[in-house]
Amino acid sequence: MYTRRLIVMISAIAICAVPAWALQRSIDIVFEGTRSEHRWPISELDPCMPSDWSDYKFLVLELKASSPQRFSIWVHTRSGGRRLMFHPFCQEVWLRAAIPLDFFAGKGRQGTDLASAHNRRFESFWVGLWGPFGPLKDVQAVGVVMEYPVGRPRLQIRSISLSRDDPGSSFLEGPVVDAFGQCQRADWPGKVRSKEQLEDELAKELEGLGDGSRFNWCQYGGYRQRQLKATGFFRVEQLAGRWWFVDPDGHPFISTGANCIRDISGTGLVSKRMTAWGFNTIGNWSAIDQSAGPKKVYTAMLRPGRFEHAYLGMPDVYEPNFEQAIQQAAERQCSNYRSDPWLLGYFLGNEPPWPGREVELVDMFLQGPPCATRERLKAYLAEGDSPQRRQAFVHGMFQRYLTVMIDAIRRADPNHLILGIRFGGSPEHQVLQMAKAFDVCSINVYEYEPTSQINKVYQATGRPVLIGEFHIGVPANGLAAGLVQAANQAERAKGYRYYVEQAAKLSAFVGAHWFQWTDEPVLGRFDGENYNIGLVDVTNRPYRELVDAAIQTHARLYDVHAGLIAPFEQRPKASEYGTPESPW
Repeated sequence: MYTRRLIVMISAIAICAVPAWALQRSIDIVFEGTRSEHRWPISELDPCMPSDWSDYKFLVLELKASSPQRFSIWVHTRSGGRRLMFHPFCQEVWLRAAIPLDFFAGKGRQGTDLASAHNRRFESFWVGLWGPFGPLKDVQAVGVVMEYPVGRPRLQIRSISLSRDDPGSSFLEGPVVDAFGQCQRADWPGKVRSKEQLEDELAKELEGLGDGSRFNWCQYGGYRQRQLKATGFFRVEQLAGRWWFVDPDGHPFISTGANCIRDISGTGLVSKRMTAWGFNTIGNWSAIDQSAGPKKVYTAMLRPGRFEHAYLGMPDVYEPNFEQAIQQAAERQCSNYRSDPWLLGYFLGNEPPWPGREVELVDMFLQGPPCATRERLKAYLAEGDSPQRRQAFVHGMFQRYLTVMIDAIRRADPNHLILGIRFGGSPEHQVLQMAKAFDVCSINVYEYEPTSQINKVYQATGRPVLIGEFHIGVPANGLAAGLVQAANQAERAKGYRYYVEQAAKLSAFVGAHWFQWTDEPVLGRFDGENYNIGLVDVTNRPYRELVDAAIQTHARLYDVHAGLIAPFEQRPKASEYGTPESPW
């Protein structure tokens, strides 16, 4: 059982006298259990609170959270609940959050991948738009829900109001970030206090940094245990029913990588750490100076450029110059890579957000300015308009998009692999089947284990599977957990081993890339994400438990994938209350 304290700050009579309704209350709650829900009927909040919110634009809260762990805000109506995921920046700080009510009403039309389609950033918080959505005309209650809370988080709300104008979102006290980029409002063992502390810790790390010999790698990071045909570039091959990358020298290769590796210092520290920790691939979204330190295999993404008419990452593929624009982009970008044996291959994009939203996507083209796709749609729908026909049309667009992209890369660079489009979520079978043309099908899987998704993709495509992104994080020290939560750093380390080794036991698996190398900023990246998902923190110090776990798993990976030893079986805990089957 939980307790709560509700203290009315201003009287109902005063509220009723205000033309634009505004209620101030003090709410003090604690989250406990596997699913901790607190709900307040609007009649309990105040008898004058309107049930029809249609005339208002913002739900305005003044709140303080003891933890950066996310929670959902629910607006319950007679026809169903409306939800968004709320992430306060930092912790133990009073902030104002002016949340646009449109976020409860429906999905936006912006975004080219899942993150940009769903995340919205503000000065003091960010939100995830995951629904359910609907109108706010018959509101009955407001509530909050936290799943698998870590450490009995406390939430205080001292003001709730509706507003027609934006009062702004901001911190109401400060400072919130220190000189090292850490959360000012939290304290923990090992927190950086001085530049001298950082220098001393780095010196000690370098003294004990391994040389990577335990992994038995050749220069590319392939396994010396077996010699296959060497072609001078990466390829894929099935051996005894199991898929492998094969490196340019002909050695079996499993791609252990990390995304968002950024190091232009020229010191070689990142490359040395990758060698010591068993990471052989520079993943997507990276920029690294390889002039110093051991050279690493890397990936590239073909960027087709901006199109005048595009929605949810789908361009006007029937525009007369579409093929020419893609071919020119491929020739311009691939010319730098064509002869480089260190390139693993090309990604074609990232997490297209339109699967499952085909009907909406058609509406966006129909309601947009004139373009070739809109004209084709009009003619096509004149013969019959149904969700099934709209879906079929969009799938035809996607097939054309992939065909043009793949053909352009093959012409510009016949030497390297096509690594797919990094599907996110759980696309339908019809969408996945189009990935048969890839050499490798990449998917981003945020789960405690990815085995069902890998099997689903392999059954649809028959192609080997590369995990383009995965992570697990802890809600602490001013940072949110990420999409997959662990109770603490020890459980996070178990999470890495469990995920990668469970994937590696499957015959279709050829690699996994962690997202990402460094923690995200306390005050969020461009779309708001502020996750504890780094191998290193914002001060560039390794998370020792996680790094040691990665080393252990990478040293076993060849034998696990070859079926010689069993994978790590300890599932991590999300909190003291256990672990959900899925974080979704």
